[in-house]
Amino acid sequence: MRLLCYADQKMAGQRATTLFPEMVDFADTTAGSPVSAPLADRMRPRSLSEFVGQEHLVGEGRVLRRLIEGGGTLPSMIFWGPPGTGKTTLARLLAEKTDARFVALSAVFSGVKDLRAAIAEARLDRRRGRRTILFVDEIHRFNKAQQDALLPSVEDGTVTLIGATTENPSFEVISALLSRSRVVVLNPLSEEEVQTIVRRSLADEERGLGSLHPGITDRLITQLAHSSGGDARMALAAIEAAVEATAPSANHARVITEDTLVEALGRAQFAYDKGGEEHYNLASALIKSLRNSDVNAALYWLARMIEGGADPVFIARRLCILASEDIGLADPQAMVQAAAAADIVQLIGMPEGLFPLSQATIYLARAPKSNAVLRAYSAANKDAVETAREPVPLHLRNAVTPLMKHLGYGKDYRYVHSDAEAKEEMSCLPEKLKGRVYYDRDPTTEGTERVKEESK
Repeated sequence: MRLLCYADQKMAGQRATTLFPEMVDFADTTAGSPVSAPLADRMRPRSLSEFVGQEHLVGEGRVLRRLIEGGGTLPSMIFWGPPGTGKTTLARLLAEKTDARFVALSAVFSGVKDLRAAIAEARLDRRRGRRTILFVDEIHRFNKAQQDALLPSVEDGTVTLIGATTENPSFEVISALLSRSRVVVLNPLSEEEVQTIVRRSLADEERGLGSLHPGITDRLITQLAHSSGGDARMALAAIEAAVEATAPSANHARVITEDTLVEALGRAQFAYDKGGEEHYNLASALIKSLRNSDVNAALYWLARMIEGGADPVFIARRLCILASEDIGLADPQAMVQAAAAADIVQLIGMPEGLFPLSQATIYLARAPKSNAVLRAYSAANKDAVETAREPVPLHLRNAVTPLMKHLGYGKDYRYVHSDAEAKEEMSCLPEKLKGRVYYDRDPTTEGTERVKEESK
């Protein structure tokens, strides 16, 4: 296994001018302090050439690239994408290339008062002939009144709004603001793109971790990129924590172990591979524990999946399948429980969704088991495949035209509601399959108590 040591590697390129001149003095005074900016912030791209990912937006000839490189007038925009995909960085790059004042607000900490102050200052700047770009991070956290406060200034061009959100703007941003903005969708970064960002941070001695002489295997970098789920910020936070938690050796190198990286990223998230084999191993363990009526094991594997970040809808689908495949008519309420859990999970989401999932899991584990539905369909399917060209018996066909009636369609059909004997005397299978039994109702199928009740 090849070990990559980044101690002697340096990033190419020149330092760009700072995006926020008013912050230069503050940055200089804190650069050597024990409390420095997180790695993700220090490694934020300073130019488009350093930006990784979102080729559909910043690739050659794409609109955002032309806006960044051209430095022209910007339209108001809403950047929508998962965490750590470059929303804030793109906003900063856009601002850097325009002759406009850049005002950044966080919807978490700002309110209407902050918005009004920023807009009032923007009006003054507009009279002086200077435009203002208002960047609102987490804009979905603004309520309707706060978003309404933005409308007049966006409408008349006092500010150019760039909002960033991880939530669907269709649900979280008012329609009036959406109609005045362009929604730009950012995708999760690929594993290769996350790897590129991590490797840059390990090699960069100026802004990254290169001065700490980190060493890490290709396999761990690949695993870290996979576990980050396309979130570069998460990957950088994990690698920074792992490097700083590793004591230097005699030659000053810090060799990152898997255990250290697991702890840095978070064991459950790192150990549970949502896209790999372990995902299906855990799902298999859950289903087989349910099938074996082992309540405790089923709950354990359910918790492993939920805490590991499994899609709750995926879990609900598996429970619905088991309710029919392994319980079926032995307890018809099993399917009702599973279906209700699936609906509720989609309605309320997580973490509260763990309660209906747990309830359904307990119910399904305790329910009587039968695979009669599976056996019945499998037997019917086997015959259906082997007799695919067997014609439908004439008495089961509908005579919708005089010709069909003349040919015998519907002849000798017996209506069971007025002819009770038809149930036993009229066959509904093709002649070759007459007498076939696919579904055999027995105690394992219907439940012992129910069969006894029906036999009275």
